[in-house]
Amino acid sequence: MSSIKLIEILQAFDRVQQNSRKIFQKTATDNNLSMPQLVILMKIAPRRKMTQKELAKESYIPKSTLSQAIDGLVLADLIHRHPVENNRREMQLILSEKGKEFFEKIWLREGSIHHGFELALQTFTEKQRNDFLHSLEKIALFLEKEMTEKGE
Repeated sequence: MSSIKLIEILQAFDRVQQNSRKIFQKTATDNNLSMPQLVILMKIAPRRKMTQKELAKESYIPKSTLSQAIDGLVLADLIHRHPVENNRREMQLILSEKGKEFFEKIWLREGSIHHGFELALQTFTEKQRNDFLHSLEKIALFLEKEMTEKGE
């Protein structure tokens, strides 16, 4: 691959990332959430529950920021926090009914990150969507493997 093509691909990734971050920030702000809180809701909502340890690993949010964000979500009654059975030191985070309704409202809101991606992906054929997903997964797995091999 030519270095010009590689630069074009990296620049396209960068534009997607920058615009996604702006929309994500607006989605958080419009819903009186911090960015970490919205990340947490996006990680927990599809599964309905996960441990705080799993969340920390998947979100890459620093431990102190994660704790503060979780505290805010618990106070807002968007998630519940309970000790994991047979491991009192580990906490289970469970999406509350209010959290589920809140997330669904965000998901459907015009201008949200979900809405933007949905509209963009509707311009693809089903084959293009599948190929795109496959390509992104392949890149993600390769980069994850590279990071793991380097001990990061």
